[in-house]
Amino acid sequence: MEKLFKLQERGTTVSKEIIGGITTFLAMSYILAVNPSIISGSGLELPEGVLPSWNAVFTATAISSALATLVMAFLANLPVALAPGLGMNAFFTYTVVLGMGVRWQLALTAVLLEGILFIVLSLFGIREAIVKSIPDSIKTAVAVGLGLFIAVIGLSNAGICTNDTGTLIGFVNLDLHHSNALVAVIGLIITIILYILKNPGAILIGIAITTLIGIPFGVTKIPEGFNPFTLPSSPNFFAFDFTGIFHAADLDPETGAFLGYKAGFSGLAIGKFFIIFFTFLFTDMFDTIGTLLGVSEQGNLKDEEGNIQNCKQALLTDAIGTVAGACVGTSTVSSYIESASGVAAGARTGLASVVTAVLFILSLFFTNVFSLVPAAATAPALIFVGYLMMKSVVKLDFTDLTEGIPAYITIMTLAFSYSISKGIMWGIISYVLAKCVGRKVKDIPVITWILAFIFLADIVFEALKS
Repeated sequence: MEKLFKLQERGTTVSKEIIGGITTFLAMSYILAVNPSIISGSGLELPEGVLPSWNAVFTATAISSALATLVMAFLANLPVALAPGLGMNAFFTYTVVLGMGVRWQLALTAVLLEGILFIVLSLFGIREAIVKSIPDSIKTAVAVGLGLFIAVIGLSNAGICTNDTGTLIGFVNLDLHHSNALVAVIGLIITIILYILKNPGAILIGIAITTLIGIPFGVTKIPEGFNPFTLPSSPNFFAFDFTGIFHAADLDPETGAFLGYKAGFSGLAIGKFFIIFFTFLFTDMFDTIGTLLGVSEQGNLKDEEGNIQNCKQALLTDAIGTVAGACVGTSTVSSYIESASGVAAGARTGLASVVTAVLFILSLFFTNVFSLVPAAATAPALIFVGYLMMKSVVKLDFTDLTEGIPAYITIMTLAFSYSISKGIMWGIISYVLAKCVGRKVKDIPVITWILAFIFLADIVFEALKS
């Protein structure tokens, strides 16, 4: 165990890794319910076959998350868990399939090819070079921005933060009419008390206690005839559609059902496919980079030069996870910022990822048990980890305007655009602009210049497309 995961070198123990792995799983286990609902279009009245079934996607979610997280454990030895990414699954369903009229099998093909390209880029160190080219101030700002970002996720998941208060954003009243919010705040108080008392399992214990507190409030719901054991459904193995890249689909004008392919070569179909492909590619790349930057900052998982430990292997893992996810029938798999909650609970090595992966495998058979943990119980963990990640803000030099202003824009944009990739994008653009205006052009790495031009081109493309 010591030789494989280097526990002593990273100042951790087996018990800390187990607690960290469980905490990460509980903090991100919501994806087991959320991803199938989004990919299957749960609640939408659609003809059969327009989207995959809920059960098939649930199995795909658990399998792809477990496989990718295990690869992260043994290839990169990092306490980072992976699962189908939020945002990309919504893009998959609502923009690509329902909005653009593309078969879900063709969308899955775009995910597969994106993952394969990422494997190539990772093997040749191109993605790693991009990470290393990001200025230190932007890296730190990403960690701080991620702290705010996951705090917003926690506040939103618990129903504490809402736009129903008559203002753009606000907090609800903590009463029995908002029982989820009330239980979450109680859980946050418990977590803070445990952490101040230096309890090593503060976050995990907080989740467990909050789940129990939620029972009398009706937040934690135990159904009648509760049966903890369930058999997994079969996922959609290798459900790809390569023909659709070259031929336009013939869809029923009333139902949108797939009728076949129109005869002949379609340049429009190719163009549409590459728009889908590059959207998946761009967002996946920078969401993953942002997550790795944030988690490594939180756990001080850096080498002597201040770079992410085993960065190349971590990025390769993300690419492998995306290919594996596509092969079992789900959208882009990426690293999860909720891993920071496990790091905050003490996780420092891949052993924690092994624990998380095992729990994803077990979830296939005990779906009902894991579904008992409500969002109000995991929200306090996310909100509190937001504080832990915000602490990095003291490393930023706001007196240097060419460093402080881009850092501020990164933090602000990442948190309030609800997008890691947009935070990095605007942070890089503002960094180049600030350095040019401040006559410090020599501080800008070549790859940072290239990224800035790519990001600007993407902004122009999106503006023209709309």
